[in-house]
Amino acid sequence: MKKWVMILSLSVALTACGTDEPDEVVESPTVDEPGEEAVESNDNSVFEIAVIPSQSMGEMQTGLDNLEAHLTERLGREVVVEQYPNYNAVVEAINYNHIDLAFLGPLTYLIAHEQSGAQAIITQEVNGSPFYFSNIITHHDSEWDNLEDLLEESADADFAFASISSTSGHLIPGLHLRQLGYYESENEHEFNQIQFAGSHDIVTTLVRDKTVDAGAVDSAILEALMKEDDQNGGTLREDIKVIWQSEELYQYPWVVPAGMSDELIAEVQEAFFEITDEEILRIFGGATRFVEADDSQYADVLEAAREFEMLTLE
Repeated sequence: MKKWVMILSLSVALTACGTDEPDEVVESPTVDEPGEEAVESNDNSVFEIAVIPSQSMGEMQTGLDNLEAHLTERLGREVVVEQYPNYNAVVEAINYNHIDLAFLGPLTYLIAHEQSGAQAIITQEVNGSPFYFSNIITHHDSEWDNLEDLLEESADADFAFASISSTSGHLIPGLHLRQLGYYESENEHEFNQIQFAGSHDIVTTLVRDKTVDAGAVDSAILEALMKEDDQNGGTLREDIKVIWQSEELYQYPWVVPAGMSDELIAEVQEAFFEITDEEILRIFGGATRFVEADDSQYADVLEAAREFEMLTLE
């Protein structure tokens, strides 16, 4: 058995954020009613954006700074982009119109949508596709060639999810493992140990370093990490082996509060459609461009969230 290393990391997610403790699913607010007031377009007010990136904070700052500058120029008003420490904080902020735009994982967006009517308006394409997958990975040296091989030796395997609120880093692979009878929760499972590492890049590092035997990650983020490692002469692509892949998932949405005007939504969408800055695109799963999104594209994740009881419904 390997010595278990607990990772205490403040990281983001882009699906996936790290705090001193794993994220909990957001409970419905109890004061007032979220989403009641319309969001007014005030050209003199600060346009506030919250992101929960899925890589460590330092890896994203240049891209976020560039995004802030682009949107400030394009919208003709001050734009502030902030990295939030956890999903719960962003959901509460979007529910109560404390922010104007949020970058969320599909699961967290659906929680906000169900609680307050928050609306998906933008997503990103990677290599011309708006879809990504949940992958379960292991080290290339492992004898496991598929998930079935891993599960046959699950009692001896240490497994890492990203954030508890991550769609590809927990919900989708966790539900699949649950359906197979190997996982219910962090404390009830058939593995040697389960860990929530906080972000997809940390899960990848844990698997590459053989600190854990397997982990769940976002396929687009994994590919972006591999490309960056290739450019630096690394061996990540050779070190990692994918042993399971989910059905396709629609990419992470950019979300506005309920009641935002159609005029302002269209203005924000157009500003994103114009983005070609490689630093901005890189930090959002290695995106190639931003495209329009709507609520209907996340119906499969909604169904999974209900089945896994990770969605609080009004």
